[in-house]
Amino acid sequence: MKKVPFVTKEKLEEIVRDVPTPFHIYDEAGIRRNCEAIKKAFAWNQGYKEYFAVKACPNPFLIKIMKEYGCGCDCSSLTELMLSQAVGCVGDDIMFSSNATPAEEFRYARKYNAIINLDDFTHIAFLEKVTGSLPKKLSCRYNPGGMFKVSNDIMDNPGDSKYGMTKEQLFEAYRVLKEKGVEEFGIHAFLASNTVTNEYYPLLAKVLFETVVEIREKTGVEISFINLSGGVGIPYRPDQEPNDILEIGEGVRKVYEEVLVPAGLGKAAIYTEMGRFMTGPYGGLVTTAIHEKHIHKEYIGCDACAVNLMRPAIYGAYHHITVMGKEHAPCDHMYDVTGSLCENCDKFAIDRMLPEIAIGDLLFIHDTGAHGFAMGYNYNGKLRSAEVLLKEDGSYQVIRRAETPRDYFATFDGFDVYDKLFL
Repeated sequence: MKKVPFVTKEKLEEIVRDVPTPFHIYDEAGIRRNCEAIKKAFAWNQGYKEYFAVKACPNPFLIKIMKEYGCGCDCSSLTELMLSQAVGCVGDDIMFSSNATPAEEFRYARKYNAIINLDDFTHIAFLEKVTGSLPKKLSCRYNPGGMFKVSNDIMDNPGDSKYGMTKEQLFEAYRVLKEKGVEEFGIHAFLASNTVTNEYYPLLAKVLFETVVEIREKTGVEISFINLSGGVGIPYRPDQEPNDILEIGEGVRKVYEEVLVPAGLGKAAIYTEMGRFMTGPYGGLVTTAIHEKHIHKEYIGCDACAVNLMRPAIYGAYHHITVMGKEHAPCDHMYDVTGSLCENCDKFAIDRMLPEIAIGDLLFIHDTGAHGFAMGYNYNGKLRSAEVLLKEDGSYQVIRRAETPRDYFATFDGFDVYDKLFL
């Protein structure tokens, strides 16, 4: 699959005159097309709902676009809850899945009637204690342990994951919740991350659907919604085939009719919590080549760094790079493409074959629409970048301004650094 930027060099040059690099840019048209495809893929399930994983890209302008298509929000912290509530997601539009959860976050979730997904058996008593009661609707997170395989390939190791309850704990949790007056129940599981295979969701669905049947047999609890969580990935590398969401939805439907319908559970709603799949391919990091260095290797230094895109530095993750305006030039130069942090891992690419890069060239780093800006930080005193929305009509909008030194110094209460230096 050829990686092609969703924005032209000419458009970026126009934007750069107004918004200095680096910045993240998002493709509104692409996000909308994807929302339509996901709705179509799961239209067979009457109660289906996608809860966008806010942690992937916490920008209210993007969340509001997805909300137009009926998407809710998957939240895991107080500020994510607040952001979701601010864009109009309350009640059943919020799924709150957290771990080691502070009391104030449970209280906030209860205040706006979010669906709470309990990560641990002990959280039943904790939630009841800190909020005064249990809601009538609750979900429990399941961790089956062991290794999770797809076609004999190990996808992930749930047994090493800190999330969820064992099967025995899960059954006991439903018994306790039922005794305490909870009336509506859900189940949730996340077994693998960034899977680029159409088999993952159907296999996960089968695990959960069979567990749901067993739960009813052993506890009398009937599960009304089944949350497949996230894990559906994107092809970061050009040689990867993208997931087919229509095929994935059809695979889940087949398992639903194979397992749940014969058991009399054919009214259960299916929920998903995709973040990476929803926005990942529809974001890019735009940066300018500002230095070159010729020592033991050839280096290109950019005005972006790992604080703008952390994944390559911490995971060794691949992100494709397009040198804008040189899409058809031969990739006959090997570079390490770096940022300016005082860390040697601050590299967007290592030994990458690219067209010859000149100082001033714009680089488009692909697939940063999820876990890109969201994972930013301020190490070395670096400031977070702007975010720009490329709109359907070809215009653009700054949907988050870049941080300034004043923002960086603002939290030093009682020590007016900015005023001392700049006023």
